[in-house]
Amino acid sequence: MPEAIQVQLKKGVLELCVLALLSRGDGYAYDIAGRLAKGIDMGEGTIYPLMRRLQADRLVDTYLQESGQGPPRKYYRLTEAGSAAFVAQKAEWTVFVRAVDDILGDAA
Repeated sequence: MPEAIQVQLKKGVLELCVLALLSRGDGYAYDIAGRLAKGIDMGEGTIYPLMRRLQADRLVDTYLQESGQGPPRKYYRLTEAGSAAFVAQKAEWTVFVRAVDDILGDAA
């Protein structure tokens, strides 16, 4: 797959993936970035601007938690609006994937 297409696909699903991870439990940005890197090979530098935007959009809120390995960590958790956004985006993604699969299934 050409790199430009792969980058655009990853950017398109990044917010949905972060919301999905947070729907399973609170997390701090470095941990979220690590899970994204493992799952979809997304670089760490992309997560911090997204987390700030999600917080500005009130889809997540934050709290500090002590860490045994240094200063307190900033944890993110979904707000009610964030949970609703995740459900809506997941539904949209499911419809989109089915439509693409239908098109690809018809392709020669």
